[in-house]
Amino acid sequence: MSERPDELQRAVEATLFAAEEGMSVEALAGHLGDVAPGDIREALRGLSGQYAERGIHLVERSKRWHFQTAPDLAHLLRREKEQVRRLSRAATEVLAIIAYHEPVSRAEIESIRGVQTAKGTLDVLMEAGWIRAAGRREVPGRPVIYATTPEFLQHFGLASRKDLPGLDELKAAGLLDPVDDAYESLMGADDDEAESQRLTESGADEGSDTPEEETAESPETPR
Repeated sequence: MSERPDELQRAVEATLFAAEEGMSVEALAGHLGDVAPGDIREALRGLSGQYAERGIHLVERSKRWHFQTAPDLAHLLRREKEQVRRLSRAATEVLAIIAYHEPVSRAEIESIRGVQTAKGTLDVLMEAGWIRAAGRREVPGRPVIYATTPEFLQHFGLASRKDLPGLDELKAAGLLDPVDDAYESLMGADDDEAESQRLTESGADEGSDTPEEETAESPETPR
């Protein structure tokens, strides 16, 4: 395929514009014919720069490229009666555990939280499109393991899981109590002793999540 760089950019632009979902560099190269992945990456970088100041941006999420509304203009496209997605505290905790520790099983989630996790909690997150079943753990019982999805990265504006905020960033943003050891365990702090103490103190009497909890309104999920 002997296209000049501007022609290749136009071809990539048209392909992404018509695509129903994001496309990887390899998928674009295959779709456009005999084009080297390196040339596709160069065209994407050029297009991304061209769209940087426009009303729509070309972005990469989970190694897939797509167009999206510029963040500062997103409010113009929201419907007046649009319902803001809200998660219960339990669902927020479970989502955080999966994001920072994936892939994890339900039993592993419960071990970290110190309480049982209602199936409805996982169902809510799967219906939102933020988590998925990622296979089964090869241990007795072969439990289902869960992982986040490209939609999760897109919703929270992350290029990959490497962009997840650390403890210090969460505390600085006021999203995490500096003395909240429980949440430090959720985010992956290396404090096995504190986690063990928390599980011991919680015990079986702490109970479990209830399906009703997932439908109750709670503060909006931090973005």
